Amino acid sequence: MSVAFRREGDDEHLEPKFELPIPPGPNRVTARGLALIAARRAELEAVIPTLTDETALKSARRDHRYWSTRQATAELMPRPDGRAVAFGCTVTLRLNGQPRTITLVGDDEADPAAGLLSFSAPLSRAIIDAEPGEVIDFAGRADAIVIEAIAVDGDGPARALRRQTGQRTE
Repeated sequence: MSVAFRREGDDEHLEPKFELPIPPGPNRVTARGLALIAARRAELEAVIPTLTDETALKSARRDHRYWSTRQATAELMPRPDGRAVAFGCTVTLRLNGQPRTITLVGDDEADPAAGLLSFSAPLSRAIIDAEPGEVIDFAGRADAIVIEAIAVDGDGPARALRRQTGQRTE
C-alpha cells in the first residue's frame, strides 16, 4: 500500500492549536491591569494541576504561557498628573456631539463596552496629550472630538475641577 493512503491517526487531521497572539508594541499596564494579569496567572496555576482532560490541560497551559509573558513584560506606567490626556486617565469628551467617558488602559485590561479603551486604539491615540477644552479632528472629520474633562483614579470632584480650571491641585 502506498504511503499516501496510509493514515497515521486522527490527530494529524485536527486544526493546529497556536499560541495566543501577543499584541504588538509595549505592554503598558495600570496598577489595576497588573493586578488582573497576576490574578489570571495565579488562577491558571491553581487550575492546571487539577485538569485531567488533555485538551483542557493544553489550553490552560497555553493561557498560562500567555499570561506569564504578559506579566514578565508588563511596564507599570506612572500615575498621570491629569493636566493632559495620558495613559491611565479617565477622559470625558464629546465624540461627534455624543458624550462619552473612557479610561485609557493597557491592551489586556481593555473593555470598550465598559469604557476601558486600549492606549493603542485609534481614539486613544487621537486624544493623547490633549487638554480640557481642546478640539480634535478624528476619522476624517474636523472638530469631531471635544475634550471636556480629565480625571485620574483617586481624584475627588473638587480636585478634578481645579485641574480643569488650571488651579493648583496640591
